Formats: sequence, C-alpha cells, structure tokens
Amino acid sequence: MANNSFRGSKHGRRAEANHEPGFSCSLMELRALMELRGPEAQTKIQECYGDVNGLCSRLRTSPTEGLDGTLDDLTRRRLEFGQNVIPPKKPKTFLQLVWEALQDITLIILEVAAIISLGLSFYRPPDADRQNCGRAARGVQDDSESEAGWIEGAAILLSVVCVVLVTAFNDWSKEKQFRGLQSRIEQEQKFTVVRGGQVTQIKVSEMVVGDIAQVKYGDLLPADGILIQGNDLKIDESSLTGESDHVKKNLDKDPMLLSGTHVMEGSGKMLVTAVGLNSQTGIIFSLLGASEEGEGDEDKAEKDKKKKEKEKKKDERKKKEKKDKKIDIKDGAPLEMQPLNDDGEPEKKANVRKKEKSVLQGKLTKLAVQIGKAGLFMSALTVLILITRFLIDTFWIQAVVWTNECLPIYIQFLVNFFIIGVTVLVVAVPEGLPLAVTISLAYSVKKMMKDNNLVRHLDACETMGNATAICSDKTGTLTMNRMTVVQSYIAGRYHKRVPETDQIPAKIMDLLIRGIGVNCAYTTKIMPPEKEGGLPRQVGNKTECALLGLALELRRDYQTIRNEIPEESLFKVYTFNSVRKSMSTVLRNPDGSYRMFTKGASEILLRKCCKILTGSGEAKAFKPRDRDELVKKVIEPMASEGLRTICLAYRDFPNNEEPDWDNETLILTGLTCIAVVGIEDPVRPEVPEAIRKCQRAGITVRMVTGDNINTARAIATKCGILHPGDDFLCLEGKEFNRRIRNQLGEIEQERIDKIWPKLRVLARSSPTDKHTLVKGIIDSTVLEQRQVVAVTGDGTNDGPALKKADVGFAMGIAGTDVAKEASDIILTDDNFTSIVKAVMWGRNVYDSISKFLQFQLTVNVVAVIVAFTGACITQDSPLKAVQMLWVNLIMDTFASLALATEPPTEALLLRNPYGRNKPLISRTMMKNILGHAVYQLTIIFTLLFVGEKIFDIDCGRNAPLHSPPSEHYTIVFNTFVLMQLFNELNARKIHGERNVFEGMFNNPIFCSIVLGTFVIQIIIVQFGGKPFSCVSLNIEQWLWCVLMGMGSLLWGQLVSSVPTSWLKFLKTAGHGTKQEEIPEEELEEMKDLDEIDHAEMELRRGQVLWCRGLNRIQTQIRVVNAFRDSVSPYPGLETPESRSSIHNFMTHPEFRIEDSETQIPLIDEVEGEDEAPTKRNSIIIPPPLNTLPPLQSSPALNNLDRKNKDASRPGLIPPNSASLPPCPGSPLHSLETSL
Repeated sequence: MANNSFRGSKHGRRAEANHEPGFSCSLMELRALMELRGPEAQTKIQECYGDVNGLCSRLRTSPTEGLDGTLDDLTRRRLEFGQNVIPPKKPKTFLQLVWEALQDITLIILEVAAIISLGLSFYRPPDADRQNCGRAARGVQDDSESEAGWIEGAAILLSVVCVVLVTAFNDWSKEKQFRGLQSRIEQEQKFTVVRGGQVTQIKVSEMVVGDIAQVKYGDLLPADGILIQGNDLKIDESSLTGESDHVKKNLDKDPMLLSGTHVMEGSGKMLVTAVGLNSQTGIIFSLLGASEEGEGDEDKAEKDKKKKEKEKKKDERKKKEKKDKKIDIKDGAPLEMQPLNDDGEPEKKANVRKKEKSVLQGKLTKLAVQIGKAGLFMSALTVLILITRFLIDTFWIQAVVWTNECLPIYIQFLVNFFIIGVTVLVVAVPEGLPLAVTISLAYSVKKMMKDNNLVRHLDACETMGNATAICSDKTGTLTMNRMTVVQSYIAGRYHKRVPETDQIPAKIMDLLIRGIGVNCAYTTKIMPPEKEGGLPRQVGNKTECALLGLALELRRDYQTIRNEIPEESLFKVYTFNSVRKSMSTVLRNPDGSYRMFTKGASEILLRKCCKILTGSGEAKAFKPRDRDELVKKVIEPMASEGLRTICLAYRDFPNNEEPDWDNETLILTGLTCIAVVGIEDPVRPEVPEAIRKCQRAGITVRMVTGDNINTARAIATKCGILHPGDDFLCLEGKEFNRRIRNQLGEIEQERIDKIWPKLRVLARSSPTDKHTLVKGIIDSTVLEQRQVVAVTGDGTNDGPALKKADVGFAMGIAGTDVAKEASDIILTDDNFTSIVKAVMWGRNVYDSISKFLQFQLTVNVVAVIVAFTGACITQDSPLKAVQMLWVNLIMDTFASLALATEPPTEALLLRNPYGRNKPLISRTMMKNILGHAVYQLTIIFTLLFVGEKIFDIDCGRNAPLHSPPSEHYTIVFNTFVLMQLFNELNARKIHGERNVFEGMFNNPIFCSIVLGTFVIQIIIVQFGGKPFSCVSLNIEQWLWCVLMGMGSLLWGQLVSSVPTSWLKFLKTAGHGTKQEEIPEEELEEMKDLDEIDHAEMELRRGQVLWCRGLNRIQTQIRVVNAFRDSVSPYPGLETPESRSSIHNFMTHPEFRIEDSETQIPLIDEVEGEDEAPTKRNSIIIPPPLNTLPPLQSSPALNNLDRKNKDASRPGLIPPNSASLPPCPGSPLHSLETSL
C-alpha cells in the first residue's frame, strides 16, 4: 500500500516530468498545497494561482457550472489524480478457511487416531498366536472381512474432510454475505456535486479532482478541497487533529477542507483537490498500512509484554504505590496515563455503566464452554472405563499371558477406544451454537434490508429484541415529512386557508416572497412531479419546501428572486442550528445599508420583534401585550391542531454604521414581523397501528421533538402515544431541565427517576436533553429490569444520544452523515413501522436460537449417555465414530440452518420483552429437553438390550474387532437419527404451543433440510455398508424405525401437557454474566474500553477448554467480529465502526454541543467528572516511534502536529485543552499517540 504514496505512483512521475496538456497543475503540487493549513495555505494560493478561481481554471473546471461530466474527462481525471476509494483488505480465500478449520484440536486427534487405525489394520499377526491374545481378538474368521478393517479409518478421515469443508464453506459464505452488505452500506453514501450546471447526487467513490461539491450541515467530507464560497461554515476536525473546538472556515483565513472531518454548521461549496489515497485520510491510511507490515514480528514480544504488564499491575494494586500505571490499549501499544489528580491522590473509580454488547453471544459462549467441559469429562471417563474393562477382562478374568506378538492387536483396541472417546467429545460439544447465532443474525440482517432496516452492527439486531423503550423523533418518523402551509396570519388577519393574492397588500407580499426566496437554503427547491398528476417533489429541507410551496401557491416565483440575487452575493448567512432555532440572511443594498430576513420558531422570534406589519402594509409597534394576544389567538390554536408554527420577520440596518455581525444577540433584536404560518406535516397513516403494536409488546414509545409543546401533544394524541384521560407527562426542555437539576445545576439520577416512567412527550428539546433522557433511562434502577432503549435521530447533534442508546436508528433520507455514522441501524425509508419490524426480527433471533438449543441439547444428552453406557456395558459404543460424525453434522450444521431461518410472525409482538438477564433455556425448554431425552433413551436402550428378541435377529453386542456390521446396531442407529428428525419438528415451538406444524411451509429451507436429511439417511443405511457400519434393512424394519421416530411427536404432546409450574425443581440455564458480577481484575482490564463485549469476555474465561468447541466458537466469533468491524483493512486497528471507504474513516467526532443551558459533558469518559478530574486532562506520552517507521519524515503528519505546538512536549495534547483523546482503537488513536 505504501507504494501508492506519490513517489511510487507512475502517474505522479509523469505529471511531474511534463504537465499534460489537460491540466496545468500536478498531483504533487496539489498534495503539497493540501498539507498547508490556515493563513499559510491562503498565501500559497494567492502566490501561485491568484485565488481559488485561478486554481479552478488550471484544473479545467468552473466554480459555478462544475465539470461537464463527460466520461472521457472523468476517466482522464481518475488516471491523473486517482480514484476516491481506499482499497480494502483482501478477503480470506477458501483454502485459507479450510486450513483454519483444520486447526481444530479434536479433528486433529481424530485424524491421528484414524491414521494409526489405518496403519494397524494392514498389520497381520501370525494366525497361530491370535488364539492367545484373548477372547476379543478372536472371532474374525472371514479373511475378506478382516481385510476390510481399513475401511473404518478411511471413513473417519473422509468424514473429517466433510466436516472441514462444510465449516469452511459456512465461513466463506458468511464473509461473502457480510461483504455484500458492506458494499451496500457504502453505495448508500452519496454526495451533492455540481456537474454541467446541474446539482446532482453521485456516489462518493465517483468523485474526482476538479468536482465542485456542495457541503452542508451534517456532512462527512469525502475528499479534500478548498472552499469557494461559504456561509457560517464550522468544521469539527477532531478526527484529524484531536482539537474538539469547531474550526471556522472562510475564504480569507482558512479555506482548507479535509476529508473525514464533519460539517457542524453552515453550508458552502468546495473545489475537490485530492481524493482517495492522496487525500489526508488516504495518506494516513497508507502510512498505517506500511507500518502494519513491519508489525508481525513484534506480536509475540507484545504479548509477553502484556503478560508482564498484567503481573506488574497486580503488584501495583497490592502495594498501592503512587506511580503512573501502564494501561493496555487494544493495539497493545502501552500508553502512560496519570491516574493521580492534582492533590496527588489516586483517582477514584467513576462508577459508570458501560454499554454492553453481544450479550446473546456472551450467554451462548458461556453455555457452550460449560457443555464442552461436561463433554470433555464424559469422554475421558468413557476412554478410562473402556481401557480398564479391557485390561481386567483380558489379563485378569481370562488370565492371558502378555506376548509381544499381541501388542499390535492391543494397540488396535486402544486406538479404537480412543476413537470412541473422541467421538463422544465431538458429539458433546455444541460447536453449532455460535454457528446458529451467526446464521440467524446474518439471515435476519439480509431479510431486514427488505424491511428497510440497514443494519450496521450485528449486535443491534439482537438487542432490538429486548428493547423496552423507543425515543422517537416526530418529523419524518411519525409524520410523512411532506410539509405544506395550511394556515397563516398575514397583515393582521388570521387565514384558516392559504389566502388569495389580492388579500395581501403588495408591499407585504413583496417582503414575504423576497424573504422566503433568499432566506431558504439555495439547495432547497420544489421540482415538478415525477409522474403526471403526482405531487411536486420536495428537495432539501422540508420546512423550507413548505415556505417555497406557499410562494408558488401565491402565484409568485421564488426562482426569479434567486437568479436576481445569486448565493455568492449574500452578505452573511446565520444558518439554522439547534441553539438558535432560527435562520437569517443579510443582504447588502446598493446604498450601503443592509436588510436581514429571518425565519424561525414563532414563540422565540416573536419575543425579538418590536414591530408588526398591519393590513395597510405599514409597521406598527408590537408590545408584549400584543404578543401574548397573538400567541393566544393564533399560535395556540394552530399548535393544538398539530401545526408547526414559523414566524417570518425582517430588519433594516442603516448605512451610517457597520453593525457587529458576530454579536448575534444584538443583530437578532428589533425585528419586524411579516407573517406567522402554520405548517402541517400529516401523521403517517400506518404509524398509529405500529405504536399500538409496540404498546401491546410491552415497549413504551416516547416522542422527543424540537417542536412547540401544543403541536407535539396534538401529534402524540393522533399517533396514539397519548390517550385522552391518561396520566402521562408532556414537558418542554426547559421544564425538564428544571426538574432534573439540583440547586447547583447538576443532574441527579433520583430526579430523573421521578420523571421518566411517566414522561411521554418532550417538546422544544435540545439534543443535550435527548442525550440526558436516554442516559437517565438506561442508568435507572427504578425497575428491576434494566431498560433497553432505542433512539431515532437525524441531525448532527443527535450523535451523542444515538451512541449512548442501546440501539441508534438514523434516518436514511433525512439523516446527516454524522448521525448515520453514530447509529447502529439506518432506516432507509425513515418510517416508524420499520422500527417495529426490527423489534420483530430481534425477538425472532432470540427465539430461533432457543429453538436450536432445545433441539441440540436433546441430541447431546441422548448421544453422550448412549455412547457412555453402551461403552461401559458392551465394551463398544453402539453408535460408531462415523455415525456419530453424521449425527453431529445433522444436528449442528443442518439444524442450525433449518431452525435459525424461521421467519418472524406477528405473534412475537404479543409478549413482553425478555430482558437482558433472561436465561437462554427457560423452564419450559428444560422440560422439553429432559422429557424428550427420557423417551429417546428408553427406546434406544430397549432396542440395544432386547432388540434382537423383538426383531428376531442376531445380537450385535460384544462383537469382536473388525466384525461385520449387524442389523441390530443398524436399527439402533437408524431409529436414533429418525427420532432426531421428528424432534426437529417439536423444537420449532419453545413456549409449549401444541401445533408444531404451524407455519412450517412458510420456511422452504426447513422443509428441504428435513427432507434432504431423510433421503441421505436412507442412502446411508441401504448403501453405506462397512464405512458406516450399516446393513441394509427390509421394509418392515424401516416402518418400525419410522414409527418409533414419529412417536416423539406424540410424546411431545404429552410433554407439553405437563404444566411447567409443577416442575419447580427444574433449573434454568444459559444466564449471561451481569455487569455487577464481573470480577475486579477483568473490570480493571476493560477500564479503557467504553463497552463490555460479553462474547470476548466469556471466551477469555473459557480458554481452559482446549476442545473442539472453543476453536469453532472462536472462528465463528472472528467472522462475526469481522463483520462487526466491517471488514476493516487493518485488523489491528479495528473499531466497531471503522470502514474501508474514506467516507467512513473518521468515526468518533468528539461531539460538542454548546447549549444555552448549563454545559453537560456528553462523552461517556467524562461522566464522573467531579470524581475523576484527571481523566479529561490526562497527558498522553507517545510510545517509541519504532512501531510506525514511516511516520517520522512524513509531511502529511507534520501539520497534524502543528496544532499541538503549545504543548509542554511536542505531540502532547496540551493539558489545559479540553479535548478528549480519540477513542482507543480508532486508527488515528495510535497515530496520534505516536506523533
């Protein structure tokens, strides 16, 4: 990857040598330019190109028209300046996956045992001595039979190959699915550019150098560029520099825009100057790639270092020395931290609840490890008993004398016993468990795409099933986001419909239309309908579209005003944000005076008006008394009908003195009110039903909106969140803050606990309030179950709330890139009903896994007991190794496919959420497992010990080594498999339902797997012969086997008739580890991670278990993680959100919301601020630079350092800056620490 940096690239060399006739600007020049910042860059542009327009002409592009967009031109630009993609890491090949599957310890043991058995089967001891080797060694008279002794060894090897291929294929197909999903997520990302004078949206990867891109609030910049025109543009560059303060961008001081940074305010246009590997993000990526190649050898050393560090930590904890502790980061680079505060006391531990993820995977891993341990114990015991019995029987009871000739025969017996032991282990360990989770999640994720849920993190799917609360936005989610002005107050009259043109005085009309045309973003417009007779298309901000629609209804054209006053000629724009709740545009008149148009929330703007236009078109004084009357007579009636009220106003500034444009409070006073309009956003017709479903499913829906409280209450009633006569709370943001804060202005959890259970609507709320509410509900301990909260958000400022919530939903249409980046699921249709679908799928994942568990554990219990008792009583397992491997394949791989792909039903929404602490195996399931095990064991043992009498056939017990397969044992095997097949039908229901066939035919995968297994079983029994230890059965015997199999369906009805309440003695199983139960040492290790990954934690604990399960489980979890980390190009630097496209590179903007209310620290790391002041100001000491060799000389990074020059040592974040270091594990984290 390093060779993509400029010196290695041939295009670079060519461009340097001779400028192509096309562009008089080389790649190298542009790269050098983009490495400058602020005033330096400005000077450089002026010296070399005159201004940005000069650079545009050199790049053959127009600042207003953009590129012409012809294919030749775009191709030439891609060749010259590169494409806007960062190549992802290659996926593992199928052979690599096969090799990984072969690493499995139990499979290796089986292979070794099979090879020894193969070798020994070719050994022929002299016949004469065979008589003296004990009873078991005799009995093989038929030479052709004894020559076939090699078959069993070969069959075991073959079945191992099958298992390996199936495993590898599963992993391969999952990875392929996840990559498909990944590319789908990347295709969703589009950006607005101007091409051929038309504003179009293109995929981020299609952007080229020379494009003119429109940037707006909430965008994540996909390439580097230079600002051409900007309105009040503020950028969060923390992902590149670590500085959390927003950087103002303008043409005079700092026009440089960098890829991977977030637009936090304002709008503008930029000229794209660097894409892909040549952008700032790309350069950092290639450096990381280069550094990674040299890291392989250091891994081992690093692990040892970690071990030593852990021991050191323990000693330190014991001695409590006041020294700097070393703390592990995910990357393994040790990082010095100062856990001492100013008084030199060790910091107190902030008691912060961490976000828990993969809870389900954690429970399963724990369960699998426990079962594995039991299986290991049983298999060891089986081998031990077999060997002991053999020795006692041969040397003591028969008193055989030891001779060396018999040694190979004895070894053959030992190998045989060993193979039996290993097969017991293979059957006992449920390595299909993680597979079932992965298949179930992958299947759900794929299907959820059709239900308009684009899942970004697999865990979110499972967590949604437990959701107990949903905090939803109003606009666009509960409503249609198609806004129209339906009422207005203009020129002293209240119009219940849009007024006729002649009812409005010409002067007011002129001001109104001009204000609407200029003071709405120029990217917002109303386009003609796509279909004849359809509704006009609204593009851009929907509230502004409603105002533009009003202008069109008044038969005036806003476009003529925009043509007359182009966007470049606007003097100043105060863009809308959540604190201002208004937008203003200032025009400069020819005589030097200014006029400002403003629009915004009516109750806020009316307080700033001192005049109002009357029916005559003149302005009259507007006193507080008049304002209260207007609120009572106009705004409240509009709001009570669910309308959003917007006030339009203006102000003239004389030309004798220049106002201080930065002092917003002074500028936004003394306004003259033009009109107040009521905008309707109808409730989506399907929402009330969806909310009713949620309430029935035990999920509370709360509405959090920025609208006025009366509007919010009216819409909430229409949706069914509130019902007339309910005792629920509707609060405004201010009142909410007053109630939850103490005298010192600090938020208290007890106060939140008094409010949230009854709160249903939070109006006029800021993003900070949303975050506070979500955090308050999650941390609350009022109810015994911890609340699992889902949140929807679309704005940049919703980022913190989306990250804090258990599941964050971002809007696919109205959502900003920043919100999508912070979310877990993207709603591609912005519709609330899609959230209900997500709940259904989440619950379905839980149920699918429980179904699989119920089936799997029944088989495990029966197979292990049969193999164990059979081996102990008859000296040989009734089920042979190859048969066991076949059973294992049915129940692990096929059953997980069949049961994990059940589609969800509406019935899932008729019960309350399970909650985080629900055990995987409920009492009812335990009853089913044990009940069916009793039936199956009874049948098998009856067949085993009296089967030969019932069927009148030869007895198969105590057969000597290499004896031919018997009908007796074939019937046992066949019945066993058929009982599992019919029990698979029983396993489809886990809540004790009677009808197990219900909805079976809706699942073609299930039907085909059950039928397929049955057909293969017939082939194995009839034609399997020696390798499968089978003899073909006649039709009567087959019917008996099928009948005994079907018996388990009837038995199932009997089992479900027994009330679970009688069986109090049954224990539940499969509990997860609660956060409170995690031992101190482990918590200490997780101190610097902001979430607890239960799956990884259980794996670490289970490392004592060396057997097959763990290896398979680890492979499964690796695959899940690979998806969760979205196939990041650099495994060492994976964070849950790191992406392989530039667009998603920077993933942790340090959100900073400056609100008019008291500042609330928003980032989890600062939550216990008064307890641990050091955490925020901790100094990062860089590790030795040898981990990232190319960094020292890189010019790309020198500028990253420039911001931090005032620090006490180069590269340290200054102790007084409030910036938080980026999250450990983000690619830039390691980069920054090494600077």
